Amino acid sequence: MKDVVVVGAGPAGCSAAKDLAEKGYDVVVYEKRQEIGSPKRCGEGLSSTAVKELDLDIPDNCKTQSINGALVYSPNGENVTIDLDETVGWVLERKMFDKWMARRASEAGATIRAKANVVDLLPDNRGVVVNIDGNKRKVESSVVIGAGGVEAPVTRMAGIKKSSNLQLVDSGYQYEMTNLELRDENKLELYFGKDIAPRGYVWVFPKGENKANVGIGIGGDDDRTAKYYLDRFIDKSDRFKNASIVEVNSGMIPVGGFLDNMVSDNFVSVGDAANQVNPIHGGGIREGIRAGKIASDVISGALSMGDTSCSNLEEYNKIWWKTRGKALKKVENLREVMEDLDDDDLNYLARELRGDDLMAFTRGETLSKLGKLLLKRPKMIKSARKLI
Repeated sequence: MKDVVVVGAGPAGCSAAKDLAEKGYDVVVYEKRQEIGSPKRCGEGLSSTAVKELDLDIPDNCKTQSINGALVYSPNGENVTIDLDETVGWVLERKMFDKWMARRASEAGATIRAKANVVDLLPDNRGVVVNIDGNKRKVESSVVIGAGGVEAPVTRMAGIKKSSNLQLVDSGYQYEMTNLELRDENKLELYFGKDIAPRGYVWVFPKGENKANVGIGIGGDDDRTAKYYLDRFIDKSDRFKNASIVEVNSGMIPVGGFLDNMVSDNFVSVGDAANQVNPIHGGGIREGIRAGKIASDVISGALSMGDTSCSNLEEYNKIWWKTRGKALKKVENLREVMEDLDDDDLNYLARELRGDDLMAFTRGETLSKLGKLLLKRPKMIKSARKLI
């Protein structure tokens, strides 16, 4: 009998496992993949603000490139430059970072098991059925944490409803490329435009030594695939003509649809499994770790009381919505407005905005400034009012 079973050894699951193990609880983490952190399904960016806020002493071998800004391109090729005098983030190596997160949880006392696929929940969510090397076994627990990512079925098994709206899920495709030309090895590159990436953007995240993650996220309801748009973007630029593809990644990216309820009796959902992702840029590492920490505190309190029912775990919903949900909901409103913009609108905003404006918008801040700019575009008045 375990105190807690965690399904998924990503940042959210390992964050919760570490904190609970440090509190003295018996925790096991099951990861269905045979290698934690691989294949990656992520652009691998993480801000220095997140690192400080989450108290992460990330080893150098988990970082591939320091970042001091970004180059943001509008459809007509104009760019807004974010250029700072300090490191504002890093492009990580997720294969190393996720293993480091797992190692921290293990050193705190949690048990980690890769290539262990959870295929069912026990009655009342009091544990799981896990398939390890072809052998199914029942593992009883007081609480189960669902941290298996956007596609993991465990959250739905627990009776937690998630939206099936395609507007709330983007399709992502990414190449890790080498021997390509970088515009600035310390800056992220972002490309917007309906013809470039419908309801999304193309990114080039440098990883040092002429390497980069080159990827795209587009609306999940588009008739053509994310790969189609990414290949077309690459084929149009000579800077990629001598580049090689050393890794291919793809997957779904939640971009909204935050859950009012993320708990059931003896069950809590965290990270991508609960759609806890920034709706503008699709980043989930920061949100997942933060949710894992909130969940661990609430679960610890419930375990100490001997009551892990839904009514006692609902505090997790309240804390998450107060500390993160409301801010992310504003960012989701921004995403919805951005979807209404055509290329002329995007070109207009590129002329009117500065780099620090863009950074603030991704945090859900100063959105009224964007709204006031859009009020000058008659067809955007209705959308602009969502931001004011």
